[in-house]
Amino acid sequence: MDVVQDAYENARFLCDQYYLSSPELIVKQNIPEDDSKIRIVYVPSHLYHILFELFKNSMRAVMEANSLSEQYPPIEVTLVKGREDICVKISDRGGGIPRSQTDQLFNYMFSTAPQPPKSDAHTVPLAGYGYGLPISRLYARYFHGELALMSCEGFGTDCIVYLKALSNEANELLPIFNKASSRYYRTPVQTGDWSNSGTSMGVRPSGAMKPRRHTLSTPSPTISQHAQC
Repeated sequence: MDVVQDAYENARFLCDQYYLSSPELIVKQNIPEDDSKIRIVYVPSHLYHILFELFKNSMRAVMEANSLSEQYPPIEVTLVKGREDICVKISDRGGGIPRSQTDQLFNYMFSTAPQPPKSDAHTVPLAGYGYGLPISRLYARYFHGELALMSCEGFGTDCIVYLKALSNEANELLPIFNKASSRYYRTPVQTGDWSNSGTSMGVRPSGAMKPRRHTLSTPSPTISQHAQC
């Protein structure tokens, strides 16, 4: 909850600078009865960056879609804790995104907002560079999470961030490269990495030559900071 509030307040500050107003925030929590708050072992800066980018996108959409209204529809955040995942859903009523553009939303340099002018160096742009969503999804996938968008054109957009609820499952997914595996990774066969959750490491064709069996040991990363949604 603390990270959600910090990301919203900073995004709201930028929105107030551009539009002289901003939508309110409504937070709903669905947590077990024995817990008063949702706690997760995570990197706070990663989670903050994801939420900050999503809040900026939602605020811009709400302000531009309701520019003639005296009151702006609020942004709703729903926090849900399950057995495997912790979900953070950000819902806005900013008019939605055309279905023809949904496949391009996670492409670098693509943005539904106009590119900000280069002459204005005194204000931070609210949107337009096309890096926010792709990098946010990489942060989510870094510890086996995910970022998904569902939009209804003419109404609004739902952004859902999936994070691992168990700390022992939120480990880094990085390629191993040392002397024992260098020959394996230098082959022309394409292998997956942590940026693409749809592929698995070390997938080879059935007829490919198998490397010798080695025992690989890599130090497991530890995360000393705790993020509190």
